[in-house]
Amino acid sequence: LSGLDPAQPYFQGTPIEVRLDKSDAEFVDVIHTDSAPTIPYLGFGMSPAIGHLDFYPNGGKQMPGCGKNPVSQIVDLDGIWEGTRDFVACNHLRSYKYYSDSIIYPDGFLGYSCASYDVFESGSCFPCPKDGCPNMGHFADKFKAKIKNDFVKLYLNTAEAKDFALWRYKVTVTLSGRSKVKGYVKVALYGSGGNTRQHQVITGTLHPDNTYTSFIDAEVNVGTVTKVKFLWNNNWINPTFPKLGAATITVQSGENG
Repeated sequence: LSGLDPAQPYFQGTPIEVRLDKSDAEFVDVIHTDSAPTIPYLGFGMSPAIGHLDFYPNGGKQMPGCGKNPVSQIVDLDGIWEGTRDFVACNHLRSYKYYSDSIIYPDGFLGYSCASYDVFESGSCFPCPKDGCPNMGHFADKFKAKIKNDFVKLYLNTAEAKDFALWRYKVTVTLSGRSKVKGYVKVALYGSGGNTRQHQVITGTLHPDNTYTSFIDAEVNVGTVTKVKFLWNNNWINPTFPKLGAATITVQSGENG
């Protein structure tokens, strides 16, 4: 059974006989997308873990792309009816959109087992363990035989709009140069599976010889990395024309470490 943001009002905290529960089937996976409290946030979905695998994309409360202004959301690409529904219950309805996208991307939507979304964001639960990470959505049941714990909470990020699948990479950059400078660094990954756009990995004071670590949620599964493009820029015009480079860049895939 797959629960797509099971309802919170009248169901959360009730006996298992009247709501979705892991005892309802051999395998129950759940996608939580609107689990903020109903009052005052109008969250329609329940927050407790209730399945064998509980996925909390983007933390499970506020989905990217749902904060658009009402006019642009209602006059959406999918038409006025779809846009109006999305305006009223955008977070809640993301659950079925992620599920349908997961059919197209069998290797996408990897959920990282973690204590909380904040811990996931800090990078503590990266990469996947040797047993791998389950895929949120249609292919979650491939993980059925590997479940050892009572409840498994899984976290991941998604894109703002279709296609929603993202692939997580850890990027470590050691800078080279002569003097520190304020600015930002972007990298793009190139690989056997495709290339990413430029992702910002550092911002602030850039110190030569320092090592910086960041996480990229990339819009393609890069596969085997063949090249990394490094770009930096300073925040304002500097008459001394400082030079900055990358001494080393290490890329680690979340999927296989």
